[in-house]
This record gives sequence, C-alpha cells and structure tokens, in this order.
Amino acid sequence: MTFQTSLEDGLFYRQTLFDQAKRVVVKVGSAVLTNRQGLETGMIDNLARDLSFLRGTGREVILVTSGAVAAGRQRLGGGRKMNRELKVKQALAALGQGLLMQAYEQAFANYNQQVAQVLLTHADLSHRDRYLNVRNTILTLFEFGVIPIINENDTVSVEELRFGDNDTLGALITNMIGADMFIILTDVDGLYTANPHEDPAARPVYTVARINHEVEKMAGHTHSAQGSGGMHSKIRAAKMVAACGGSSFIGPGNKQEILKDLFSGEMVGTFFLPRSERMKGRKHWIAYVLRPEGYLLLDEGACRAVVEQGRSLLPSGVLEVEGTFGVGAPVHCKTLDNKVIAAGLTNYSSADIEKIKGRNTREIENILGFRDSDEIIHRDNLVMIDDENIR
Repeated sequence: MTFQTSLEDGLFYRQTLFDQAKRVVVKVGSAVLTNRQGLETGMIDNLARDLSFLRGTGREVILVTSGAVAAGRQRLGGGRKMNRELKVKQALAALGQGLLMQAYEQAFANYNQQVAQVLLTHADLSHRDRYLNVRNTILTLFEFGVIPIINENDTVSVEELRFGDNDTLGALITNMIGADMFIILTDVDGLYTANPHEDPAARPVYTVARINHEVEKMAGHTHSAQGSGGMHSKIRAAKMVAACGGSSFIGPGNKQEILKDLFSGEMVGTFFLPRSERMKGRKHWIAYVLRPEGYLLLDEGACRAVVEQGRSLLPSGVLEVEGTFGVGAPVHCKTLDNKVIAAGLTNYSSADIEKIKGRNTREIENILGFRDSDEIIHRDNLVMIDDENIR
C-alpha cells in the first residue's frame, strides 16, 4: 500500500499517530501568512490560538515561519513594486523580521503563551557542535514552556533566499529534536491523484504509506499560489521526516482551527506515515544536513560492497575524484552511470585520495608517507542513498 484515497482506510493510522504525537513542528509558509500588502494578521492570530491549544494539551510545539520579507515590504509601503535584487530582499528581511516577531508576540500574548525567536543559517546546522547547540537551546525552551519560532536568517543566508525553502528547514528541525510529527500548512488542500482543475476523476490522497516515484509525480498536480517551495519540496520534506520515524501532514493553513480539527480526528489534507526503521541522528545529519563538497566515482565491486554488504569504502574501489576537499569533508559516492548511492565523511583529502585511488590499503603509507585510516570512508560515517530511501 503506497497511498489511500478513502477516508476509512487512513482514519485509524492518522488518528493513532495524532494521539501519540507529543512533540510537534508546525511550518507555515508565505502563501498562508501574507497577501500582496504584507502580513495577514488574522492568520497569525489563528496560528497563535491553534498552537496555544496544542501546548495546552501538554505537547511541545515549534513554529517554523516565513514572512519577514513580506513584513518589511509592508512597512515600506505595502504593495508598491520593488526590484528583486538579493540585496533588496535581504534589507526587507532585516526590516521585517522584528515586525514579524512583534506580531507573533502580540498574538500569543492573547493566549498567555510565551514565544522565543531562533534565526538559523545552513552553517548553523552543518557544523556538528553548532547543530547540537541549536538542539539543546530548543529543548531548554521546551523546559521553560516556551514555543520556539524559527526562521531562516534571510539577511545573511544568501543561498536560502535564492533557492531554499522552510519546508526543508522544518524537516531538519523535526528530525534534529526527534519530533513525532511535522505539519506543513499551505494554501492547498493536499495531494491529488491528478490535477482536480483539469481531471474530473481526480481524487484527494488522504494517507501515504511510502513516498515513491508515483507519489512524487502527484506533486506536479498541485500548485501553491505564493509559496516558494512548492509541493515537490513538501514531499521531499515529508520523506526526510519519514526516514527518521516521524509522520507528516500537508494541508490547508487558511482553514479556521485547522490544528484543533486535525488532532480531533477530522479527515483533511494528506498524511504521511513514518518508516518502521528509524535512521540514527548522526546518519540523518550526514545524509540530509551536510552538502557534498565533492564526489567519488566507484567501481562495480565497491558499489556492491558498500550497498549490499554494508562495508566501508576502501581506496581500491575509487576510480575518480571530483572536487577539492579536506579531511572529514562530506562527499557523495556515485556509480559508473552517475547515480548517487551513498553519502559519507571522508578520512582523506581529495589530493590524497587522488594518489591512493585504485590501490590496496597496505600501499597507503608508502604512497602518502602516513596511514591515518584503512578506509576512505568508514561504514559508521556512510549512509546509503537510493531512489526511495536513505538508510
């Protein structure tokens, strides 16, 4: 069973996981939070009410939010045209982030709920010590009964402003803190088997057991009006969360009391079940958080040893080295037909791997003058990747 379109089939799975969820991450995008003039204060109040409701049930809650650029644009004149240069977006984010948090502070105060701002860049998650520090900060805020409100630091996070989306950020946060559920609120109702505006036979998909090519193809049928990530990024985010044993939901953020209705059993949106096997935290960090600094092309024997036998990567199996990187760098391993099969942390620099590639382990010291490790990548630092899973 990959997905279900009937209400009855998915009800038990969904409700059980909603009932069991004690730590929840809610992501709301710009398509829900903003209009052409700027922030939708009514939607912010709806969020504050719903999230305060979840906190009142004893759950730990995080909000991942967009909206800083829209708030800054609103302060400078609402809907007036501005160019799309990166420096303009960064300036608007700098102006708007404070206004966004002020709006949240005021809204949550109406429900006697304290909130805290956490601004992140990718560098904060790609360095292991900073990654753990962020995690510890969030867990401490939970102890204080505070709801963390997380956003990308758009003023300095150049790549995120160009290409990034908060769907991915929300999924990374969900896995980092071991949350049970990731809820994505957007301006669409959920996944459909076909485009409902073009195909009268299109049916809503209520429950997805496993995200595969068939499910990913459905993302092309659903379009958000304003969100930068799109449905494809939301499916990828749900896939990341499922790999670490969490469930996800994609549904209408503009529906009144949507969170209260979801946890009360209403069938709306699309729910993604977790995988039965949980990826360990460190391997999640290697597979999802780190960006490859280079690539290693492996021969067929090395591919079999790594994928089928769970072995470390030895120098003898490496055919080519792409990129320049140092010891401990994240790299991806590829097959002869250029398919990525694994991600890992290398024990040698690109320059040294170039010298020892294709050679036996016992030759390393004679070639380099030292031998820090027998393996290019030890299996403890190696994560397998395929079309449907990361393990």
